[in-house]
Amino acid sequence: MTYLVAGLRLLAYALTFALLAGPHWLALKLRKGRFAGHAPVWLHRVFVRLFQLRITVTGTPPAPGEAALVIANHISWLDIPVLGSVRPLSFVAKSEIAGWPVVGTLARLQRTVFIDRARKRHTAVVNTEMSRRLREGDLIVLFAEGTTGDGTRLLPFRTSLVGAARAAITEGGLDRVRLQPLCIAYTRRHGLPLTRSERPDIAWYGDMELGPSVKLFFERGPIDVQVTWGEPVAFAAGTDRKAATALAEASVRRALQEAVTGRPPAPEPAPVPRPVHGAPPILIPAATA
Repeated sequence: MTYLVAGLRLLAYALTFALLAGPHWLALKLRKGRFAGHAPVWLHRVFVRLFQLRITVTGTPPAPGEAALVIANHISWLDIPVLGSVRPLSFVAKSEIAGWPVVGTLARLQRTVFIDRARKRHTAVVNTEMSRRLREGDLIVLFAEGTTGDGTRLLPFRTSLVGAARAAITEGGLDRVRLQPLCIAYTRRHGLPLTRSERPDIAWYGDMELGPSVKLFFERGPIDVQVTWGEPVAFAAGTDRKAATALAEASVRRALQEAVTGRPPAPEPAPVPRPVHGAPPILIPAATA
C-alpha cells in the first residue's frame, strides 16, 4: 500500500468518524442504546473494509442482548477494530489510554472501562462498574493476559477482574454470568500463511511504539484474522473464580494453537489414579473416563 493510498483511506475513515461522532455522542448522553451500540461497529467495519482485514468468525457467541464477560487474548492494537467490527461491545483498558490523542477519544466513545493499575483498590471500583454494565446486558471484553503477546503463545490469564462476574451476582442480583472465551489470531497475509518470524510484525507488545507498528501495517498489506468464540463458562454464586478463569484460558489456548498451526491440539490423555496403600492402579478407559 503506497502512502498516497493509505492517506486517502485514512481520510475516508476520518470523514466517517466525523459523520458518526456527533450523533453517537448525543445517543450516549440520551441513553439511546441501539445507535450508541452500533455506531462504533459501523466505524470499525469501515476501517476493516478500507484496510483489507479479512475476518472469519467461528463458534457460538452470546445471543444479542445477552450480557457476557468476554475473556480474550490480546496481540495488537488491531484487536480493537477487529473485535469491534464483529458486534456491539466495550473494552476494559488501562487508564493511560484515556489520555492518548485520538485513541483516547475513540476509546471513550466505545464506552471503554478504564482501570488504573497503579492503584490496587481501583480493581474493586472497576469490578463494580463492570457488574453494573453486565446487569444492563452489555458485552464487555477483558484482555485477561493483562498485556499483549507476540501472537504465537498465550500468557497466563489474570483472575482479578473476573471478580466483576461475582459482583454482578452479589450486588446486581443476577443468577449467573456468562464468561465467554474468545480467541483472536492473525493467520495470513496476502493469502499466505504467516510464519512464526512474521507474527511479531503484526503484534504490538513489549516496548514497541505505536507509530512504527501502524506504519508497518500500512506497508505490508491485507491480513486474514480468525476470531473464535469458545464454549461459555457459567459463573454462578458458588463458582471458583480461578477455576473459571482456567477453563476460559484453556479454551482460548486450544483455539490459538489450532489457528496458528492449522491443526487441532492433541487430545489430553485420560487421568490415571495413583495407587492407594500399595494397591494396583485402576485404569479407566478413555471412552468412559
